[in-house]
Amino acid sequence: MSENAIISLRNISVDFDDERVLKSINLDIMDKEFITFLGPSGCGKTTTLRIIGGFVDPCEGDVFFEGKRINGLPPHKRHVNTVFQRYALFPHLNVYENIEFGLKISKLPERERRQRVMEALELVNLKGYERRGIHQLSGGQQQRVAIARAIVNQPKVLLLDEPLGALDLKLRKDMQVELKRIQQSLEITFIYVTHDQEEALTMSDRVVVMKDGNILQIGTPQDIYNEPTNAFVADFIGESNIIDGIMHKDFQVEFANDFFECVDKGFTPMERVQVVIRPEDLKIVSPEGAKITGVVESVIFKGVHYEIMVETLGYRWMIHNTQYVEPGTLIGMSVTPEDIHIMHRMEEEP
Repeated sequence: MSENAIISLRNISVDFDDERVLKSINLDIMDKEFITFLGPSGCGKTTTLRIIGGFVDPCEGDVFFEGKRINGLPPHKRHVNTVFQRYALFPHLNVYENIEFGLKISKLPERERRQRVMEALELVNLKGYERRGIHQLSGGQQQRVAIARAIVNQPKVLLLDEPLGALDLKLRKDMQVELKRIQQSLEITFIYVTHDQEEALTMSDRVVVMKDGNILQIGTPQDIYNEPTNAFVADFIGESNIIDGIMHKDFQVEFANDFFECVDKGFTPMERVQVVIRPEDLKIVSPEGAKITGVVESVIFKGVHYEIMVETLGYRWMIHNTQYVEPGTLIGMSVTPEDIHIMHRMEEEP
């Protein structure tokens, strides 16, 4: 267990209806970090969050908070608060009363309650909205009230279960920046759940990628994007070209009917692997002398770049390029050794 870990999960397993949805999870969450659980629906990320919050008891394993085992401790006795996608605000109370509610339950003096509520309102940029009714607020403002209500109790950890899911795209992007600002201002641990890759990469100090009840990779957004440990992570975190290859020896891989230098090593000679190349790392060159050539099949304008699909040897390559290329054009493609990522084949693959 790490010395700086505020929460540690050790060999956590969970069964629902005789199905194992978490499979011996081990994870240390550091004090004051913004960590995100990322993965497709049903991967176990929300269940992991609910175990930390005390809403679900693990079938096996232990949960530690600041080094103390807290299995069986009810949610209201843990130093954590939760913000859900459905904000569960009280419609009959105004903004101030919604935020103050938990403090009144705790029987805090009115003066201290008022000070905390006003500080929370200022932090979430809702100063002046104290007397507004919940029905008078936009979705983004309601979400800020839910966050203020959670942080006013001064938790050491804030759990956020897809809190931006109900917002439109622009508001969601604005709130991503706001959430990171709030976390840095409060200097507390944020544990965030999402299936949105951009959200995870934008806000997080570390990302935990999950699939089928397992943790596949833990790392900084840069590590996860640039050095994925397997093809699933590479494909889930942004667009990727993933093609079968053979690792002949250290620093040499065969794919697309040719040999390429790479920077990977440590594979078994002649091991069947998967080669991952990001669309932005493929460069369009003259077909003469190029190791990979193909015909442009389609071109879609994406705002900052064109998404170009190229057919070659029965595989469709995706290229992100700022220059337009006419469909039907024969082109060459090049890639540097540093931009070729070699992955072990996933176990379930033939």
